[in-house]
Amino acid sequence: MAALGKVYLIGAGPGADDLITVRGARLLAQADVVLYDALVTPEMLALCAQARLISVGKRSGQRSTAQTLINQQLVECAQQYQLVVRLKGGDPMLFGRADEELRALEAEGIEVEVVPGITTALAAAAVTKQPLTRRGVARSVAFFTSSTAPDEPDHPALPETDTLVQYMGGREAAATAARLLAEGRRPDLPVVVVENCSRADQRILRLTLDGLANGLDAAQGPVLVMIGEALQQRSHQAS
Repeated sequence: MAALGKVYLIGAGPGADDLITVRGARLLAQADVVLYDALVTPEMLALCAQARLISVGKRSGQRSTAQTLINQQLVECAQQYQLVVRLKGGDPMLFGRADEELRALEAEGIEVEVVPGITTALAAAAVTKQPLTRRGVARSVAFFTSSTAPDEPDHPALPETDTLVQYMGGREAAATAARLLAEGRRPDLPVVVVENCSRADQRILRLTLDGLANGLDAAQGPVLVMIGEALQQRSHQAS
């Protein structure tokens, strides 16, 4: 029986192809097969033109490859190829379903390594020049999502923290704002929304908590919502 290959779970970062790590790019250039997310750009896939490419994209509200099938494909690829890459948007270990894939691979005795990527919250803070912490204002940050597995209950409670960062926040952001207002947060609390972070079609929207409660326009890509005093725009900061 042929030796099993090794699987790398690689974070592609927020979108721009030059925001992947050097290690991630090097492994892509060596990969035999790459199973990639829907949010991975064509420019990123150009870094692994030699590899067999398999789309296993998962997009909110759209038909996507079931996670159990992705797990099965990873195992099958490791039985056929020596260097297998599972390329994920952002960082594999944050809202990336990495736990399920790691379990499936480990159960089959397949060697696996995780290569971190820049998570969207940090990229969004960078592109907006808006630190998520500020001395004397904000010393804690929480990353959260309202999305749950189909058989799991909703989690209406919000983290108790100075700065809130909601992933996949497009449709759920208004409900988040309404809960914060009900908890007594001030209506003019700063909010920054970033759509398609680091990509050519990136959009940045600055508003307040009461404005967010009115909802957001339909987005054409992933949306990140950042809320808190730390997001107050500096007086000389460009809009």
